[in-house]
Amino acid sequence: MSLSESLQERWYQERSPLWWTLPLAALYGFIVHLRGAMYRHGWKRSEEIPIPVIVVGNITAGGAGKTPLVIAMVEALRANGFKAGVISRGYGGNAQKPMLLGDHPDPREAGDEPVLIRLRTRVPVAVGHDRPAAARLLIDQDVDAIVADDGLQHYALARDIEICVIDGARRFGNGRLLPAGPLREPTSRLDQVDFVVCNGGDPRRGEIPMRLRGETVRNLRDDSIRPLDEFARARVHAVAGIGNPLRFFDTLREHGVDPVEHAFPDHHAYDARDLEFGDALPVLMTEKDAVKCGAFAREGWWSVPVAADLPASFFDALAQRLRPGSRGR
Repeated sequence: MSLSESLQERWYQERSPLWWTLPLAALYGFIVHLRGAMYRHGWKRSEEIPIPVIVVGNITAGGAGKTPLVIAMVEALRANGFKAGVISRGYGGNAQKPMLLGDHPDPREAGDEPVLIRLRTRVPVAVGHDRPAAARLLIDQDVDAIVADDGLQHYALARDIEICVIDGARRFGNGRLLPAGPLREPTSRLDQVDFVVCNGGDPRRGEIPMRLRGETVRNLRDDSIRPLDEFARARVHAVAGIGNPLRFFDTLREHGVDPVEHAFPDHHAYDARDLEFGDALPVLMTEKDAVKCGAFAREGWWSVPVAADLPASFFDALAQRLRPGSRGR
């Protein structure tokens, strides 16, 4: 078991933290508090841009469902008459400076999540470690709103709306800060955001429920679409390199699929050898993994796209906050 796996096991399975993580968590907490204070007191300044910015993030390490939410938000904003663009750090990509994604982006350069967002939505997407610089690239793209994917802790860019996504199944684990627990920030941070979205599980009072739907599969070779239920009672290799692979495996089981589980690290850079399983069983993978495997895909490899379902009232409230005269949090 790797160190990362050992830590996560303790975070979410009610086991005591490793002793050496406790002083590190205290130091991390001090740094988080100091950094926040520097922005609150004006010692460091957030850069304002002339169009509204919506930040989507979470307060735990690992995936919580931010990318499906960003896609759903972009599509809902488009239906409400907005032209949104997306910025992302581009984690896992090797781009050295902020860049706009083209029509056929390379995940090795831009990262898997921005590529997925670009391919699904076809809206302007910019990546860069410098989020204000990435946001400036979108201003010339005729967008009237910017959605920042995974930017809750990145205060260099001013924001008008903050949305925190919670993994409804795992929630906050043992409630401790990294590395003793999964928290990037204390849970009190939730009191400062505009919306808390709960992905799966049982949402608590004030949380907006979100469910991920995966009902079809797409062939990586020819883009043909089939119902996921066609794989019911079939044994398949299930590949997931996301923050919480178990969510993907459980989705397959809910559709009657019998998965042989292959969990990879989040943002894993695949090569063909990773998926050599020595048999002819179908391979089903997350859409985020599929954008990195298309170049060497074989027959019988399928992605499972998911869509985020949220109450229409959430999207209506979001659009209303972006109307002229509503800006200025």
